[in-house]
Amino acid sequence: MLPVVSPPTGAEMAISALPHVYDVEIVGLVASPAHRYDGRPGPALPQQDGDRRTEVEVRAGHGVVGDRYAGRPAHRDAQVTVLAAEAVDALAAELGAGPLDPLLARRTVVLRGAEVEALRGQEFSLDCGAGEVRLRGGRPANPCAWLDTALAPGAHRGLRGRAGIRCAALRDGVLRLGPAVLRSAVPLDPAAAGRAVRPARPR
Repeated sequence: MLPVVSPPTGAEMAISALPHVYDVEIVGLVASPAHRYDGRPGPALPQQDGDRRTEVEVRAGHGVVGDRYAGRPAHRDAQVTVLAAEAVDALAAELGAGPLDPLLARRTVVLRGAEVEALRGQEFSLDCGAGEVRLRGGRPANPCAWLDTALAPGAHRGLRGRAGIRCAALRDGVLRLGPAVLRSAVPLDPAAAGRAVRPARPR
């Protein structure tokens, strides 16, 4: 007699759909009720210390609680933005600018140890032990001209192709600073986290 195999639970199916597992670190979280880099860049950096968080709550279909983009239909595919800290490290080395603060790029989540740009168009999750946040990566989060003021001259151009990705929130959870587990539908190369992804040229 063949053994009886129970069908997988919803949680088991969700995990099996994201087979690649990586230990990462959440080194920065940003949520803001206002748009700090509005209009043309000025000579002074807008005050934003209150936007740095130790944890954020993510709601499926809504985004980050307390953030300016939460619940806005026009931003449903950009409810959370994710950046690789290594991209800013590489930029600093290229510009000879010394250490740069990746949180000044104004992305919701700054990760260390993940090839973020490879998650364009892919589902992935982040688990800090307070509920697994499921996200769907989408378009690149293109850098803005303010970064030449916020980070260093040349940052606007230098971060092209590695300024992070826009994501839709698919499952509720809480993200916290510190160690996290990233599950991905595709394999990632942490060593490539700081590299730029260039669009393919038309033939």
